[in-house]
Order: sequence, then structure tokens, then C-alpha cells
Amino acid sequence: MSMYMDRDDIADVDLMPNPHVPDSGDVDAELVQAEPVARSQWQMFRRRFFHHKLAVFGLIAMVLLFVACFTSQWWLPHDPNTQDILLGPTAPSREHWFGTDQLGRDYFARVMEGGKISLKIGLAVALLSTVVGTIAGSVAGFFSGWTDQILMRVTDLFLIVPSIAILAIALNTCGGTDTVIMFVLAGLFWMAIARVVRGQVLAVKEKEFVEAARAAGASNSRIILRHLLPNCIGPIMVNMTLAIAGAIVTESTLSFLGFGVQPPKTSWGNMLADAKGNYAVNTHLLYFPGLMILITVLCVNFIGDGLRDAFDPQARR
Repeated sequence: MSMYMDRDDIADVDLMPNPHVPDSGDVDAELVQAEPVARSQWQMFRRRFFHHKLAVFGLIAMVLLFVACFTSQWWLPHDPNTQDILLGPTAPSREHWFGTDQLGRDYFARVMEGGKISLKIGLAVALLSTVVGTIAGSVAGFFSGWTDQILMRVTDLFLIVPSIAILAIALNTCGGTDTVIMFVLAGLFWMAIARVVRGQVLAVKEKEFVEAARAAGASNSRIILRHLLPNCIGPIMVNMTLAIAGAIVTESTLSFLGFGVQPPKTSWGNMLADAKGNYAVNTHLLYFPGLMILITVLCVNFIGDGLRDAFDPQARR
């Protein structure tokens, strides 16, 4: 914990009566005999995060969206795959909240079903890319030398390739299943977090507590896991939230181009692709999946801002 306290951290200090000072009975004496008891880092992090109103709003909205999408099969009045060709596309109504699509399927049910795929891909890609990037960045930053050079040149190579083209070729070759999309996207999303973690490790590894751990005989893996990575948790968490938004947008782009999730499965991206030939007449087919993508990306970015401020109070200056 830093020896310097942010103004918000001062508010995180509780005043407790000192039993060794006699109670004089008046207010001034009570303030004199009070002694500060600092809260834990977790308590201060939680307090800062929940003081960020947009982050709290984004967290609540994302939790509600996840719950709504992944429990939709139990409470939706319509099945997302039931077709009514004679009904065709209709505008939103009391029976069909988001209207129906070209095949007469309930569009609200389709949006919830598509949310399962899009959110699952976004979360899985963020977790996989964060794990790979954190390992690569921490190893490169800690060992330096030729290890750092090799890993960073590989990272640069992945950064300069046209990602959309590589993704389209890979998915066209391997197929557009959920699992393939997750691993292909994760393979092109780990570079940013790797560079961030490397920079953080380079800044921290020469600190006194790391030298003390070395002198105590700690292994390299223990130093990385127990001393270096905990000091990088802020940037790691912020980049992971941003990776969720980036993965959802990228998957939607690929699905819109026809290389992503393939029918009969649906995602917000291929719902947009299905609507592009009919949006002039039935605009709701385009608006609702696009609105869900917009809401998700905004909420995830709000959460990222809140995490950044909670882990690093100086970022708000």
C-alpha cells in the first residue's frame, strides 16, 4: 500500500476510540483520543468503484443483460426458432415486443438468443486473451534479454497483420463455430495486454520488495505470481473489460460479413446481416440488435473506467 494517501483514501480511514487515553467527556477530547484505523486495499477499491456512478450503472446493466439472455429459455413467451412464414416481418406490438423477422420468428426472442452467443464469445475471448497476454508480457518483462526480444517481435508481428482478413480466412477454413471463433479472436487479442503487462513488470521488478524476495530465495515463478502480477492487476482488469467490447464488435463485424456465426445459430452480428436487405421497410430488424451491441459496448467501457479509477485514484487528476 502506498505511503501517500489520496483525498478519497483519507475518507476511507475510520476513527476508533483509543482505550489508553482517558475519556474527558467533551467532544474535543473524543476527537483527540480517536486513532485512525486504515481500511484494507479491497475495501478502498470497492468504495472507489461504487462511487463511480456510470461504472455501477454499467455493472448492473451487464448483470441484468447476462441474466436475461442466459435464462431466456425459461421465461420467453415465444420460441426463437418457431417460424410463421404467413406472418412475415411485422412491427413491434404487444404480442411481439420487438416485432417479427422475415420468417415470422419473434424478434425479441431472437435478440435474447443472439445475446447468448455474442456475450459468451466476448467473455471467453477476453479471458483467453488476457491469460495468454499476461503470461507473455510477464515472462518478457521479467527475464528481458533474448526472451523479451523474441516475445515482443512475435507480438509486433501479430499487431501488423490485417486482423479482419486473417480472421475471415481462418474462419472460412476452419468453420464459423463458436469454439473456433473464440480461439481465433483470442489469438489476435492478446498482444495489447502483453505489452501493457510487460511495461508494468519492467517498472516493478527492480523495486526493493522484489529484491528482498530474491534475497530470501524465492523462485522466479513465485516472484512473478506473488509479487509482480498483483501490482499489475489494475491494467490487466481494465484491458480485459475492453477486450470484451472489442471481441463483441469484431464478432459482429465478421458475422455481418458472413464469416462469423453461421445459421441456424444466431448472434447480434448475423442478425444485422440478415436485416441489411430489408432494413428500409422493416427498420426494427436493424435497430434492435444494433442497440444491444451499443448498450453492451458502452456498459463495458463504463465498467473499465470505474476499474481504472478504483485501482489508480491518481488517474482521475
